[in-house]
Amino acid sequence: SHIFRKNRDMTKAWKGKTEQLLRVDEHDFTMRPAFGGPAIPVGVDVQVESLDSISEVDMDFTMTLYLRHYWKDERLSFPSTNNKSMTFDGRLVKKIWVPDVFFVHSKRSFIHDTTTDNIMLRVFPDGHVLYSMRVTVTAMCNMDFSCFPLDSQTCSLELESYAYTDEDLMLYWKNGNESLKTDEKISLSQFLIQKFHTTSRLAFYSSTGWYNRLYINFTLRRHIFFFLLQTYFPATLMVMLSWVSFWIDHRAVPARVSLGITTVLTMSTIITGVNASMPRVSYIKAVDIYLWVSFVFVFLSVLEYAAVNYLTTVQERKERKLQKRFSCTCGIPHSKTMMLDGNYSESDANSLAGYTRNQTVPEEEKQEKIVVHLAMSNESNSSRKRGLKGHVGLRIIQNTHAIDKYSRLIFPGTYIFFNLIYWSVFS
Repeated sequence: SHIFRKNRDMTKAWKGKTEQLLRVDEHDFTMRPAFGGPAIPVGVDVQVESLDSISEVDMDFTMTLYLRHYWKDERLSFPSTNNKSMTFDGRLVKKIWVPDVFFVHSKRSFIHDTTTDNIMLRVFPDGHVLYSMRVTVTAMCNMDFSCFPLDSQTCSLELESYAYTDEDLMLYWKNGNESLKTDEKISLSQFLIQKFHTTSRLAFYSSTGWYNRLYINFTLRRHIFFFLLQTYFPATLMVMLSWVSFWIDHRAVPARVSLGITTVLTMSTIITGVNASMPRVSYIKAVDIYLWVSFVFVFLSVLEYAAVNYLTTVQERKERKLQKRFSCTCGIPHSKTMMLDGNYSESDANSLAGYTRNQTVPEEEKQEKIVVHLAMSNESNSSRKRGLKGHVGLRIIQNTHAIDKYSRLIFPGTYIFFNLIYWSVFS
């Protein structure tokens, strides 16, 4: 049956060497094809196998790809009755001319060699050549972190001939934008790959001339959810936790001080952790703005309690001075004397002074005592009014309850307003 018919083994029919079939020894393959004539066109196409990693600290990326070159070298043409190509491995590549393409701005690169060198050479009878290799390259990527972590990065892998200028070798994308193929399974933990595309242009070197340069461009959009969980939410919760001190009694000094110090130290830890995984750039990043504004809110909440505690101490000191000044009121307690005013009746005055109707006190003496109490009460009230007359403008500041009350509204309102502006600008 023709299904089980075996193809003819060419190694048995051809008794000579492959080099003799391709006439490798008859030509000087140190020279490019058609040397002295027009530039030889070399088509390129790329299949991206994986985008392995993106490093913000080193500002580079690692990519594994299949790099293929297409050109025509008539010195490799051979007679064929069935017009079939011949395929070879990397051993023949060292004996013929191949394009000297390299990766511009490459830091590290290598051709995979397991189990043998991942190189394929396919030669057609008319001299057309397909040269393919599997390469992993780590190249530089200039990143801008002004909007980090709400940023997008565009990186490029650049290919260029090292020795041959555009007068000798013309690199071009074989099928335009279709020359770049990507695996649909390519994914990164922190980035979303938005687009792959190709471009080309001439690159000029003052010492050697103009060269054709090919670009593999890809745009990456950073996933924000990781940073929301690890950075933004903890920072926001720390700011909200610092507001809890506004609802704690100002006399609970250990509670409010420890809460403020804890939130400040936690914010410092968050800022340090974020900057440890980033390059030391000289400009401000978007995450820096958010974290430092949050840190300022936490720090202001600590200063708010410091102001409350200080003004409370000042106010209590003034009250003690007033108590010492009017401590002697004819043996009657100061608290009772201060409550008297001109609206109290005789029975109320007697009750506050410690007298009752059943006590036998002469009428003249009773009237005299009431007058004394009322006079002392009026003198005390007038003294307090004179003491506060010069501090009417500072009434809200001196009232510690008012400071906490207004802080409960101002701090959250300002922070919400900041978040609205921040996310509208950087989103």
